[in-house]
Amino acid sequence: MGKCLSCCEKPVPPGSSHPTASHPLHTFPLARPYTSLSQDAKETTKLQQQPLVSQSPPVTDSLLGSGGTPTEKKMFTPYSKLPPIKRQTNGESKRPTSITGSVGSTVTGREVSDSKIAALFENYRDEDEEDAMLEDGILRFCSDLGVQPDEFIVLVIAWKCQAATMCRFTREEFFTGCHAMRVDSVKGLQSRFQELKAEVCSSLHFKDLYRWTYKFGLDAESGQRTLPLEMAVILWRLVFSQSPPVILEHWLEFLEKHLNLRGIPKDTWDMFFNFTEQVGDDLSSYDDNEAWPSLLDDFVEYENDRQNQNVKTD
Repeated sequence: MGKCLSCCEKPVPPGSSHPTASHPLHTFPLARPYTSLSQDAKETTKLQQQPLVSQSPPVTDSLLGSGGTPTEKKMFTPYSKLPPIKRQTNGESKRPTSITGSVGSTVTGREVSDSKIAALFENYRDEDEEDAMLEDGILRFCSDLGVQPDEFIVLVIAWKCQAATMCRFTREEFFTGCHAMRVDSVKGLQSRFQELKAEVCSSLHFKDLYRWTYKFGLDAESGQRTLPLEMAVILWRLVFSQSPPVILEHWLEFLEKHLNLRGIPKDTWDMFFNFTEQVGDDLSSYDDNEAWPSLLDDFVEYENDRQNQNVKTD
């Protein structure tokens, strides 16, 4: 495998010309005429025996042409220079995008067109803002996709775009999302719905989606830092809509009964995800020595009372 391709040619009988004109191997610039090792050794011995004086080589039959005149022996087969390869483009900027597969791996997807993504964005861009798709445009976008704005898949699309706030897609966010999802059309995005839902089924991706959702629900223009309780309840139901924890509805019921509770801090939002994974469906694995937010401690006490687990019998 490591030898030159010319070594695979058949040896040329003495006195006959080498078939260089039509053999395909001689299109390689490094192809070399074949000579046997014994022939090379003989020629080397002759050269060593000759005196070191300048003399003309004898004219032999092998150096004579058809007319009996000396001809020059060709050691390399001439080849034609290949023209450079030119890439054919149709004027569009296309580039392959990639998505994250399993941890530590990257899966290359199909090419998407920046010009098509730009045209798609223009269809829904707000008339008064050059680089933003606002509520009306997003509603039309959802309508063309055949989904409702409050569906889980719309939340996933916004997560893929890394949208900073609700009811708004900037041009940069929209391009980021389209490349992340490997789409440049409405039909292309529709065809990816099931794949996108399957992607966030993994605990790693879902946790990222869950944590991002808190920031997504904040009113960035007003500088809001705490998620209002009403919005938190809506987003908890939405983000867990595909696989809700058993305790979710009990948790939301507990929150709605706390009339003095105005908002949900980010640490409580984040820790509730860990809470659902660790305490079990019946709260049997709850450990009050762990550093849970006080609101979660109150919830466990509320649930124990509700189930009469703390009621003593005579």
